[in-house]
Amino acid sequence: MRRRRLFGAGLALITCPHVGPAQPVARKVRIGFLSGTAAGPSTTRGMVDPFRLGMRELGYVEGQNLVIDLRWAEGQPERLPGLLTELIRLEPDVLVTTGTRPPMLAKQATRTLPIVAVAIDDPVQMGLATSISRPGGNITGISGAFSGLLSRRFQLLKDIVPSARKFALLFNPNTASRADLVGGIAEIERTLAAPVLVLEARGPQDFDSAFAAMAKDHVDAVSILADPTLFTHRMRLGELCQKQRLPSVWGHKDYLEGGGLVSYQGDFAAMFRRSAALVDKILKGTKPGDIAFEQSTKFNLAVNLRAARALGITIPQSVLVSADEVIE
Repeated sequence: MRRRRLFGAGLALITCPHVGPAQPVARKVRIGFLSGTAAGPSTTRGMVDPFRLGMRELGYVEGQNLVIDLRWAEGQPERLPGLLTELIRLEPDVLVTTGTRPPMLAKQATRTLPIVAVAIDDPVQMGLATSISRPGGNITGISGAFSGLLSRRFQLLKDIVPSARKFALLFNPNTASRADLVGGIAEIERTLAAPVLVLEARGPQDFDSAFAAMAKDHVDAVSILADPTLFTHRMRLGELCQKQRLPSVWGHKDYLEGGGLVSYQGDFAAMFRRSAALVDKILKGTKPGDIAFEQSTKFNLAVNLRAARALGITIPQSVLVSADEVIE
């Protein structure tokens, strides 16, 4: 796997400035960490380890003055309420959540526990914040999306497969709203000059029917939205893309393990490392509602050449030179 430069000109980066030796924190801090996805090397590497690093840079060290209680729903959203209750009973100083459903459930469960929501979409649209600059309530965080992200993913597919005449969008309605998605699809269809079939999959029981619908409608390429359940079953989804010879674009490079073609998404590691600074502000007395939501502007493009060869596709040089990572 080799590194490439960032895709897209003019994108500012969320970076962590050089931090000198941090002053040790006097008391022990407890952080709850709730995710809808599964524990594993990719989530440890992309979320937990960067968060630990960010906390360490600020003087919080596990085993000394920091406890992090991790809870994973393993792609089963019905487990989230119970896991959330477990964490609240541990009386954490701050709750860190990942993805869409965990912070929404946490908001319903408590109005007092400070919450840092990481890798979400629009917090105002989701009802988590009154405004970006002054969220109000007990939640702040970092958004991993920006306006036009979904459109850019479809444009990548069009750049790679210029002959494509019909596209599909596969999403989990437990995470994303069909109404919100359909509202933006019309503009994407105009840009592509091609229809986009919108399909739902709550879990693996829906995969075969969704891909059968794509085959019936002669879909040429598919965009699969990031979701904890779909991430947990990414290997199966990747196999189906390969079986039907469907070029696919995903939300994060780890989704490509199953045979996905490209991914384009905010840099998760950068977001989770940065989220430690928001936690630190809260621990030092700032109310979450007074801390502006931040938006990740560092995005990674990954290209899977192994998948391209299996699909019989040649990735254009214009895409390759823009890639941050090329999987050989």
